[in-house]
Amino acid sequence: MTRIILCGCNGKMGRMLTQCIAARDDCEVVAGFDVNTASTAGYPVFNTPENCSVEADVIIDFSHPSSLKNVLSFAKSRNIPAVICTTGLSEDDKAMMATFAADIPVFFSANMSIGVSLLAELARKAASVLGNDFDVEIIEKHHNQKVDAPSGTALMLADAVKDGLSYEPTYVYERQSKREKRDPHEIGISAIRGGTIVGEHDILFCGRDEVITLSHHAASKELFAVGAINAALFLCGKPAGMYNMRDFVSAV
Repeated sequence: MTRIILCGCNGKMGRMLTQCIAARDDCEVVAGFDVNTASTAGYPVFNTPENCSVEADVIIDFSHPSSLKNVLSFAKSRNIPAVICTTGLSEDDKAMMATFAADIPVFFSANMSIGVSLLAELARKAASVLGNDFDVEIIEKHHNQKVDAPSGTALMLADAVKDGLSYEPTYVYERQSKREKRDPHEIGISAIRGGTIVGEHDILFCGRDEVITLSHHAASKELFAVGAINAALFLCGKPAGMYNMRDFVSAV
């Protein structure tokens, strides 16, 4: 039985993770971290990692970028893997993860869905085949409570497209400030916020007289929770290093 600590356990995703883990027989939540220390799911909740004395095999972080260093420091002090699912991380945050990955296994993905990981692989392949002949635009849609834009997933998909291109593209997030035609060496990224949209991502390869669209639509947050749990189980027993959904998909 894999023992899991949830950081951000009383948030929306934390509660979803708790429900999904409770329905499984291969893992259990043994503790949680949250600014709201209410314990409603049968496990203790601590306001900071430093106050936790519970033994665990892995930690899943679905909280806030400001908690990242404390989570990684806790994981390093216990010599346990860390699955980082928090969005809105900066380049400095990612560099910090890489530093800690020298000592412990760290799993990070901007999106924990296996379907999105497959979408990224398809986008990488499409970019390598279509090359310079197609313009690439990415449209992402999320609920009206999401604070970061563009989404981490949109940037992940843009990076996947970039990997398949023979040139170094620039990312363009808005066009209203300039009056000029589209540069062929750019990837446009547009963000839409409204209602209760869980997450929708479309990658458009726009050529002469044809458009190829790769899409992923999430119907609920459960798929992200399931992906995070599977990533945690995958990471247990791995050597120190950085891991992502490509590693997980390749191992399936």
